[in-house]
Amino acid sequence: MAKVNLNRIKSVLAEKNQSSKDLAAHLDKTESTVSRWCTNEVQPSVETLYEISKFLKVDIRELLVSTAK
Repeated sequence: MAKVNLNRIKSVLAEKNQSSKDLAAHLDKTESTVSRWCTNEVQPSVETLYEISKFLKVDIRELLVSTAK
């Protein structure tokens, strides 16, 4: 089964000129963990997505890939 992109964390970080290292430090997570979110290997919890959205100053929905067609 092909890997499905569920989040847009990497894209939004780039749009906001932030690095995954900055996000990792802010959330007190390892850079490896954030990297795995950015590559959609694993997904952060809803609570963590909320914290990411606050850090990036975006609506939480901007961090998710839309299911609308």
